[in-house]
Amino acid sequence: MFDNLSERLEHSFKILKGEGKITEINVAETLKDVRKALLDADVNYKVAKNFTDTVKEKALGQNVLTSIKPSQLMVKIVHDELAHLMGGEATEINLQGKPSIILMSGLQGSGKTTFSSKLAFMLKSKKNKHPLLVACDVYRPAAIDQLKVLGEQIQVPVYCEPESKNPVEIALNAIHEAKAKNYDVLIIDTAGRLAVDEMMMNEIENIKKAVSPDEILFVVDAMTGQDAVNTAKEFNDRLDFNGVILTKLDGDTRGGAALSIRTVVNKPIKFIGTGEKMEAIDIFYPERMADRILGMGDVVTLVERAQEQYNEEEAKRLQKKIQKNQFDFNDFLSQINQIKKMGNLKDLAGMIPGVGKAIKDIDIDDNAFKSIEAIIHSMTPKERTNPEILNGTRRNRIAKGSGTDIQQVNRLLKQFDQTRKMMKMVTGNKMAGLMNGVKKMKEMKKD
Repeated sequence: MFDNLSERLEHSFKILKGEGKITEINVAETLKDVRKALLDADVNYKVAKNFTDTVKEKALGQNVLTSIKPSQLMVKIVHDELAHLMGGEATEINLQGKPSIILMSGLQGSGKTTFSSKLAFMLKSKKNKHPLLVACDVYRPAAIDQLKVLGEQIQVPVYCEPESKNPVEIALNAIHEAKAKNYDVLIIDTAGRLAVDEMMMNEIENIKKAVSPDEILFVVDAMTGQDAVNTAKEFNDRLDFNGVILTKLDGDTRGGAALSIRTVVNKPIKFIGTGEKMEAIDIFYPERMADRILGMGDVVTLVERAQEQYNEEEAKRLQKKIQKNQFDFNDFLSQINQIKKMGNLKDLAGMIPGVGKAIKDIDIDDNAFKSIEAIIHSMTPKERTNPEILNGTRRNRIAKGSGTDIQQVNRLLKQFDQTRKMMKMVTGNKMAGLMNGVKKMKEMKKD
């Protein structure tokens, strides 16, 4: 995500390296390169021009302190303007209604159905809401079935009328269902088309008039670049939606949609989708995205994701086991599952400052844990709890049962033994300090 843009911007700032002061000439040269980088990232031409004009005005209007280099000042100005360009600050979703009604809109293939489920899962798991998904796509083959499968996966009910071809009626009946069964959020998944057409727009406008949604969200595939912005404008002209959802930001996207859409439609980006998993949904924070675009990482989001998986009682239990050298393969498997729940591995690594650039050409496979999990699952409960009993015969059986070879099993056991020894060395005061630190961060977040 944004890898090429980050690289190009870094190259632009090198023009100012070694310069003793900011001048109109070196700023113009730098910003010419910045504008090219933005246009190559598929940013709207007017947006790119206004952006660089604003940065130039601010850069020439500042005196560079002796402690700050011109290139550092330019990075700071560009960072702040990027954040402003994308909205400045995060925008909350409106959940005031009883029930709150969220209407999803967008073209076919943008990820509406999947994102509807992700949003339901987030509201259920993080906001303690009781959502009801509503299947109003009555045209796409298997659309209702897809929503049902996703609903079962996250344990959120789906309201549908498979025999009906009237989405307005389905939506109204779903509201009665929600009130009768005390669901507090309705998420209405609507039909899309391969391109904007009059029939689709009339239909979703009719649904909007009938249900009076608290929130209308436009879902767009970030990989479509400038086309995404044009489509957003057409939808906004007809629906006056409240916010944008950018999906597939984990893909090979150039970033033009994220940087242009706020300016063109004057509506905030509220959420981003960063993968296929139901947990792969993030609130959109413009400042954090600006950090990532400029290669500064995103430690805050990384810590927040870790906090979501953090369990204080579990951490205390684990600490005692490590101190007694009783950390076993059940605990190891549990730790792997927690890491996997945090999201795409390369995306996580990219949140660490300086790491994103280092791993941009490295393929980090999300299935990297599969062989490890297969080996552990091929162990008996006794073997998982007591790794020291794993002799040659047992290892051969585990290799055959997991579809791996004896070398892979031996390698895992060696790595596990080294990990256990290392964890024992760093427990005690360090572990307690870490736990207290995370506990304080949680308390600060609540305040």
